[in-house]
Amino acid sequence: MSTLEVKDLRVSVETEQGVKQILKGVDLTVNEGEIHAIMGPNGSGKSTLAYTIAGHPKYHVEGGSVKLDGVEILELAVDERARLGLFLAMQYPVEIPGVTVSNFLRTAKTAIDGEAPALRPWLKEIKGSMDALRMDKAFADRNVNEGFSGGEKKRHEILQLELLKPKFAILDETDSGLDVDALKIVSEGVNRAKQNTGLGLLLITHYTRILRYIKPDFVHVFVDGKVAEEGGPELADRLEDEGYDRFLPAGASTEA
Repeated sequence: MSTLEVKDLRVSVETEQGVKQILKGVDLTVNEGEIHAIMGPNGSGKSTLAYTIAGHPKYHVEGGSVKLDGVEILELAVDERARLGLFLAMQYPVEIPGVTVSNFLRTAKTAIDGEAPALRPWLKEIKGSMDALRMDKAFADRNVNEGFSGGEKKRHEILQLELLKPKFAILDETDSGLDVDALKIVSEGVNRAKQNTGLGLLLITHYTRILRYIKPDFVHVFVDGKVAEEGGPELADRLEDEGYDRFLPAGASTEA
């Protein structure tokens, strides 16, 4: 069974005011086939966790480890982590002018697998995934995310997830900016990818609405760079009713 294991992860970032510690000792284990929801107020370290695992150079690891199937990935380059089976769906997907979606997807698949996919079955697979995500076939010939709406960018992220078939996927606020219909379509795509591959999921979100479609096995509440509480799906329901006030010092704001 594949496992993504985070132990005592401590991470800082350089700011205009100097070095600021964001993660202050995070422990988390995600097994193959499990869905873990990461929730918490703004600034609690949720996205920092995502980008540190993926290998963003902005974040400095002060200590701890992140292992995928026993391999320490903090020592690896971003592309090496991806080839081991790690995937990040970004909150704000970037535009890549001059690179079409179809070329981007085939290049990514070739880099992950070490060889180019056979063209005819690959095109059939792309078409099937795009149809399921209700993406017009013309998207394949457009430049990556250029001129895409927020919902179109998120669908493209899930299209990548379905086609690249990682062992573990981190979804950083994939629900942000989506209307009800787009949220349902994107969630169906995530569930379909999990059903087809058995991947493990780290689902980062502020709100419980996406958890109505993607059912978590575990919920972790992040506060001030640490896991403040853990539980099952019922914890998300409690957060929906009570918010995060009980985790914060008196007078503190969840928008801090």
